[in-house]
Order: sequence, then C-alpha cells, then structure tokens
Amino acid sequence: MNAGSELPRWNLGPVYSSFDAAEYAHDKALLAERSAALLSLLASPFPEDPAELAAALESVVVVLCDALDISENLQAYAQAVYTTDTRDARALAEINELEEVSLPLGKAIVVFRRVLGEREALVQALSSCFPALEPHAFFLLESLDYARRQMPTDLEDLANDLSRSGGEAWSRLHGALSSTASAVWDEKTGERKTATALRNLAFHPDRALREKAYRAELAAWKAVEIPMAAALNGVKGFGWTLDSRRGWDSALDKAVFQARVSRASLDAMLGAMEESLPLFRRYLKAKARLLGIPACGFFDLFAPAGSADASWSYCRARDFIVERFSGFDPAFGAFARRAFDASWIDAEPREGKVGGAYCTSFPVKGDSRILCNFEGSFSSVTTLAHELGHAWHHETIKDLGRTRTSYPMPLAETASIFSETIVFESALSDAPARERLGLIEGNVQDACQIVVDILSRFRFERALFERRSKAELAPEELCALMVQAQHSTYGDGLDQELLHPWMWAVKGHYYNPGLAFYNFPYAFGLLFSLGLYSRYRSEGPSFAGTYRDLLRDTGSMSAAELARKAGFDIENADFWRGGLAVVASRAEEFERLVAQKEDK
Repeated sequence: MNAGSELPRWNLGPVYSSFDAAEYAHDKALLAERSAALLSLLASPFPEDPAELAAALESVVVVLCDALDISENLQAYAQAVYTTDTRDARALAEINELEEVSLPLGKAIVVFRRVLGEREALVQALSSCFPALEPHAFFLLESLDYARRQMPTDLEDLANDLSRSGGEAWSRLHGALSSTASAVWDEKTGERKTATALRNLAFHPDRALREKAYRAELAAWKAVEIPMAAALNGVKGFGWTLDSRRGWDSALDKAVFQARVSRASLDAMLGAMEESLPLFRRYLKAKARLLGIPACGFFDLFAPAGSADASWSYCRARDFIVERFSGFDPAFGAFARRAFDASWIDAEPREGKVGGAYCTSFPVKGDSRILCNFEGSFSSVTTLAHELGHAWHHETIKDLGRTRTSYPMPLAETASIFSETIVFESALSDAPARERLGLIEGNVQDACQIVVDILSRFRFERALFERRSKAELAPEELCALMVQAQHSTYGDGLDQELLHPWMWAVKGHYYNPGLAFYNFPYAFGLLFSLGLYSRYRSEGPSFAGTYRDLLRDTGSMSAAELARKAGFDIENADFWRGGLAVVASRAEEFERLVAQKEDK
C-alpha cells in the first residue's frame, strides 16, 4: 500500500460549521416551521373543483419538497459526522433529536398520501391535465401507490415515532459495534486492530498475513455476535411487522416496488446470474492456481494478482480519475476535480470511522460528500470512481426539484458502476502487458462480488426473512444461513472450510430498517451500466450528452421505462446475459493469461 499520510478528511464546514452553528439551529427551526405549515395546509378541506384542487396540491408539494430538502440536509450532516466517529456522543444525540424534529414531517407525508388516495381518480387525471402539476406527475402517482399500502394515519404516526427506538436504534447499534469491533493483532505488544483495518488487509499480497487478518476479523465479529444478532433480529422483525401491517406479501415485494423494477425483471436478472455461477467458479480456480494454492479461501477473494494493484497513492488516483472522466465528458472531469479540490472526500481509515464507502448529498447546499477507506489498491481507485459517479448523478439532477430527483437504488448503482467502468476500461487500454493480468483479474474480482457475493447475500436475506417471521435467530443460526448461502453460490470455487460465517454482521445494508434487499440493485447497476457502456463505445463522445439526459430521467420514470429509452428490455433474460457475456470474456482472458504463465 502506498496511500501514505496524504489521505484527506472531508470538510463539512460549507454545509454547517458545527452542531452549534447558527445556520444549523436555523434549519432545525425552519424544518419545524415548514412541517407545521404543511400540516396546516393538509388540515384544510381540499376543493372538489379540478382547477382549485390542482392549485392546492401544487402549494402542498412546494412546501413538502422544501421541508424534505431541509430534513435531508440536516440528517445527512449528522450522519456524516457520526460515521466518521461513531464515538461522538453529540452526533448521536443530534441524530436522535433530528428524528424527533422530523416526526411532524413524517405525519404530513402520511396525511398527504391519504388525501391523494381519497381523490385517486381525480389526481390521476389532474397529473396530466394541469401544466403546474406535470413536473410532479410521477411523484403524485407513486404517492398514490404508497397510499394504497398505508395504515390509518394514527398508526403510521405511531410507527414513525416507534422507529426511533426500534429499527433506527438497532441500525445505530450495528454502526457503533461494527466501527469499534476489534481483535488482538500482536500477542506480544497487545496491539489491536479494528475489524475495518483487518478487512483492508484482505488486499495484502502476503497470504499468511491475509489469513491472520481473516482469523482475527472472525474473532472480532464472534466477540460481538450476540448484540449484532439482536440488532439484526430487531431490524428485520421491525420491518416485517410493518410490512405485513401495510399489506405487503413479503419484504421482497416491497423492495421490488421501491426499486421501481418489476418482479419479471428481477427474476430474469437472477436467473441469468444463476447461469453464470460456473463461470465465476472457474475464475476462482484459475486465481487459486495463479496464487499457487489448492483453493481460494474467503480471505483470498481480494488478493492482488499481478502488478496492477501494487502502488496507488491517493494523489495518483485523483489525477487518474479526473483525466479519465474528462475523456468521457469534460464536465464530469471538471466536477471530479472540484470534488477533490473542495475537500469533499474523507479517505483516511481510522478507529471509530465506519468501514466501506458511501456518497451523501446535501440538497440545500447542492453539494455531496464521499466517505471511503483508501488503502492503495486499484480497487480503492474504482471505489473512489464509484462514489464520484453517485455525486455526479446528484449534480446532474439537483436543479430539477425534489419530486424529480428521488431515484431508486438500481438506477443509482447504474450511475456509479458506469463511472467505475470508465476508469477500468481506460486503465486497461493504457496498461503495459505486464499489468494486464492484474487489471483484468481485479475487474473480474469486482464482478464476482457483484454477481456471486450479491447472490449469496440475496439468498441469505430471503432465508432470514422467512425464518424471522416465525422467531428470532441465534447467532449460530445466522452463521449457518450465511455459510449455506455462500456454499450455494461460490460452490467449489472456494475452500468450504474457509468461508465467512459472520458476513451478516459485516454488511451494514442488512441493518437498514426501511430498505430490505439492499443487494440486487448492485447487480442491476453492473449489468445495466455495461449495456450503456456498449452504447458509448458505438456512439462515441456524443453519448456523454445522452448519458446526462438518462441520469436526469432517473427520478421521473421506472427502471423499465428508462431501460426502454436506452433501447433495452430488462424483462428479457437475454439482456442480462449480454452484460454477463462481457464479464465472461474478461474472465476467459484471465484464464488464458493464467494458463500462459503456467506454461512458462
């Protein structure tokens, strides 16, 4: 690793200088004021005259959007402070207070949907007849769909209030435990490493060190498995109870609706992923031969192969990304440069900071921030590109207004993985022959995570919901379900004695109380982005404008509609097979390169 001491921490000052800042207090008060105004508007009788009703709805939508923007801005700031130091008691207190301050807004949303539901036929007609409502048409119709799944107002109000000490509290417990869980690293000195630091060692070229880190990591999760299991049972139990009360047949049905994909699209994609499993198992066996081992263990999944992952400083990664984004779209490159120069990125791994990476946006300011844990591999470079893709997505749509900027996870991941693809393809085209094997392996490695590991996580979560609806699961049961899911997907591609039983504790996505199955959108994003990249290759520079237009539509149509606009049919398995064929060609090249090395 060559990340060095140059790794930056983000600057949140332009958003709010601190929790004690006047502008922070002002926005908290403004949120309360807007929420009260919204409830007052909704309490008034709504007119029956179509024109008057359209005007009343427009007034409500304007205030609602303003309140939602302020709420998101405040909560994104508090979460940003907390996730960089989960020991910060003030940040946790502010998160709790913001949840309370936001309760009237949650109630207003419930009442708003009820009002729409009471006038469903008229609202459907108004959305297309009155110019003032036309920009909000998709939002209004989707709100009607939610209205059909809504409990009575008093129960929804109670559910929102209880979530603070229910699902959200369990989620925070996971965050606190996962960011501070640690294990002894050096018996002589007593040195400890956090689970995040131990997971970063999975990229180390020394297998003995990787295995040591893996076993220490398992010990770290084992030490906190009881509260972790309580948190997971709490989140899933809370979610299942509410989903069933709202009339969802299953958490998956709700997830599909939230993702704006049809069940036919999901089934077609999952089927194609299932078909591809033998391909990835062959890749893992080839990687094992390259590493000189009988079979890969879980700790070998990210082992570097070749020289491509060897020495990426943060500065080199920054310049490389900006240059490659500029080659695709100069505006994208300039935006990435601005993100780096304005200290939008927190890249330094440290105790108390959560693992992984994410991008968060501040709608009032119009800026984004990126959290990652840069460790010097090419994978860190593509992670940066991934999160910058999210930020660029926000940048392209931020002027459209709230009702047209709320996009689902699959389309969010399309934007980020497309950005990864730009960086990878550029790196591959420039790479000397000695680095090609490493680059290709890294790319197939990422695809293996998005297809095989995501499928294992999907299977685990599906089994978890089936079991949790009947009873709580002990840590041993959760581990058994996870091992079963990994075995069914990785198969003989991994040493079955060296799997990761505690992956259910590692992945924070499982602990999101409002968004179950936070896994299949990544596979959607990978395969859909490969389709878009193929269009870019055929159309050339002009595609940059087309791509921006597609991003701008992500908040105002379903995934299937957007796909049709791009010329794809996502309910046909052949579409997904086409994306997997691109991955297969890279995996097959990797196998050929490994065979060539074996012949020498």
